[in-house]
Amino acid sequence: MTAEEVVKTDCAMCYHSCGLNVYVRDGKIVKVEGMSEHPLNQGEICPRAQSIPSFVYAPDRLKYPMERTESGWKRITWNEALDKIAAKLTEIKEKYGPEALAVFCGSVGVENLELSTFAHEFLAAYGSPNYISVESICFRARILARMMTFGMYPVEEPEKARCVVLWGHNPDSSNMPLANYLYKAVEDPSFKLIVVDPRRTPLAKRGLHLQIKPGTDCFLALAAINVIINEGLYDADFVKNWTLGFDKLTEHVKNYAPEKVEDICGVPASDIKKFARIYAGTKPACIVQGINTLDQTINGIQNSRALAIMQAITGNIQTPGGWTRVPRLRFGVKLSLIGKPMGADDYPLFFEIWGRKSAFGQAMLFPDMVLTGKPYPVKALIVTGGNPALTMPESKKFQEALRKLEFLVVIDLFMSETAELAHIVLPACSFLEKTGIAYDYGVCHGIPYVLLRKKVIEPVGESWPEWKFWTELGRRMGYGDRFPWNSDEDVVKYQLEGTGITLEDLKAHPSGFFFTEKEYGIKGFGTPSGKIEIYSETLEKYGYDPLPTPRDSPYGIFAETEATKDYPLILTTGARSIEYTHTQMRNIPQLRAILPNALAEIHPSTAAKYGVADGEFVFVETKKGKIKIKVKCSEDIMPGVISIPHGWAQANVNILTDISVRDPISGYPELKALRCRIKKIE
Repeated sequence: MTAEEVVKTDCAMCYHSCGLNVYVRDGKIVKVEGMSEHPLNQGEICPRAQSIPSFVYAPDRLKYPMERTESGWKRITWNEALDKIAAKLTEIKEKYGPEALAVFCGSVGVENLELSTFAHEFLAAYGSPNYISVESICFRARILARMMTFGMYPVEEPEKARCVVLWGHNPDSSNMPLANYLYKAVEDPSFKLIVVDPRRTPLAKRGLHLQIKPGTDCFLALAAINVIINEGLYDADFVKNWTLGFDKLTEHVKNYAPEKVEDICGVPASDIKKFARIYAGTKPACIVQGINTLDQTINGIQNSRALAIMQAITGNIQTPGGWTRVPRLRFGVKLSLIGKPMGADDYPLFFEIWGRKSAFGQAMLFPDMVLTGKPYPVKALIVTGGNPALTMPESKKFQEALRKLEFLVVIDLFMSETAELAHIVLPACSFLEKTGIAYDYGVCHGIPYVLLRKKVIEPVGESWPEWKFWTELGRRMGYGDRFPWNSDEDVVKYQLEGTGITLEDLKAHPSGFFFTEKEYGIKGFGTPSGKIEIYSETLEKYGYDPLPTPRDSPYGIFAETEATKDYPLILTTGARSIEYTHTQMRNIPQLRAILPNALAEIHPSTAAKYGVADGEFVFVETKKGKIKIKVKCSEDIMPGVISIPHGWAQANVNILTDISVRDPISGYPELKALRCRIKKIE
């Protein structure tokens, strides 16, 4: 037996990239611990990271390529798989044109330079613009909103704030580093914590809790702005020097006095005023926006803009403890753009702002393009690092589209619900079986930090890193000049080009390092006016509201009416749990033992109204579908609201959602405030 080796790397079980010490003996992972010197998690790890050995060596890992045949799955070699894929893609291109191929990249892929880089490179060589991803429902909307407001993407810095507002964010379930910090911070009586959430989260019990009705966040933000302006709590010098449109905002928010909105959003006017006074009167203050809670609604862009305006008028921009621009590494990666991706005409600002083009299409258009062939047919899809059959809205329609494809290829570690529909399935390496770069600390946590993601063990079975798949496929199709790489390290060196950092630098700092310092202070903004654009002429130009203005959805969320009586409850979806990441890890025994079933969380008074007891099963139904799910009665959820997590195949909440109900600006679907009804199963 050889001695144990400790490899310092990061954790990619979610997007946080916490530091890890991975213990290896005889070429196998035997234990995982937190890295104490890592600035983010400081030695702490969550249950997902603790389960890494079980995840990597799970008996249901995909270990070799497979092809679906009439008699079932058949094992094939990599050469056979690549030959078949190349031949079919060539046939589809000749028959329908290059736009008929799309690539879908999931959360695992978007957060991984390797996956997104090579998928883009292959599509560019093939001639297709259709790169779609989880960013069609995740994170990009808030980036767009802040870009339109500030001309940049400032990041929250709660660790230096004296007032933190958790708006639709539950760190106990999804952001352990922040949760750990906040539990220490609230021990100081002068520290102020405010939580805006329909659920009384653990941290909500440690501060001021505004239990808001789902889908009404924009009302609450505008009412808070109303108080801040009317009581003179805004930063007058900052507003005068660095904002545009404050006078129009002042007039606009007269329509949103706390007394006018309290019945709509469910928060008493007195609490709205208290919130506004604490937030504006405590410096520095930082609103920490939930990753998707405010974006996945028809008012997503407007919600995010309202929060950005709150930060701006209180002067909490480019200052320690507020929202700050974080220097980022400019990797040598160039995401190639070939024409307009799907959705570019329908959602022009999702594709381009002030000449800055995005490489992403809007995936909400994918099912209709496949099913109708309009505006042109999409016949093939390659899925990497994602499971859209389960994670995308209106799952039945998305699955119907996946079944109709002439060719579907899935690269994954496990036989996902999407992989089960594929023609060819390929085994991917886990993050511990390849070398890469942990780089998203700046975007997600506001720290200019970088770390080399180490290859800790050899690939399990015949699994490949994704760059190798795209490279070998590209070479087979005649694109070899665009794919010169032959190893993980070749890829990392390519990505580091232009950063001023070398592979040797990363190796010399195995725990990672700060590549620069944060920059505070204002030198101007990258908007057309050079100021913070409270009033957005860009939105106005495209026919959208230039100031945040909440619009009700077809579901009728803002008020109870005759039209809503058949579906009297409000459904909010996507609540996180610390055990799982989206659809992943439910096959890990120690995690499944903690949370074995999907649970519909409802208030006891709501349950009693329908004759339902804790632990019983109910049908939850919307106009789109019906699912069976176990009830969890909790005093922590707002009465009249039902909260259902996503990612469960056995109780797939996306069967209940409607892909056609979208934010008119970003195309994001409405997933946070729907109308539903429940029925006890006798």
